Amino acid sequence: MVKPSDFIVIGTLTAGVAAAAFIDLKTRRVPNALTGLLALSGLAFATFGIGHLSVGAAILGFSLGLLLMLPGHLFGGTGAGDVKLFAATGSLLGPAPIVGAFLYTAIAGGVLAAIVAVHRRRLRQTVDGTARLVASGGANAAQIEAAGENNRFPYAPAIAVGAILSAIRM
Repeated sequence: MVKPSDFIVIGTLTAGVAAAAFIDLKTRRVPNALTGLLALSGLAFATFGIGHLSVGAAILGFSLGLLLMLPGHLFGGTGAGDVKLFAATGSLLGPAPIVGAFLYTAIAGGVLAAIVAVHRRRLRQTVDGTARLVASGGANAAQIEAAGENNRFPYAPAIAVGAILSAIRM
């Protein structure tokens, strides 16, 4: 059952991830102040009974969000700001919805990566590099991340799509 206070949580989440996406598109960074504010908002909302999460569920959602995104960062696929942003969204969504958000984010990120690769005329190199990255367990991450490869793109928009889709399904 949706509580009126759930709209406060969803509105905060939407505004936060939209701001992160916009900033990431412009600067290629996700500010720590923004991710910290989102994470603290999730914890504060849970503490004061705003929304449907308990404090434990907010902390578990944060932790699960961190654990889901951390391997992508360790393999060189996402930045640290993306990991922190996703963990912060977990404090607002909770443990079950953050798993759904991860799946939506992965799909949105794949679509975004394909669009960027086509736009940059490097779809084959991107697909081949990704296959080698997965097959090698990240051994070619430095090669993929080399400045001349032009492979990086802002990932916060994919996180925004995944988080919002998951939030509206709660």
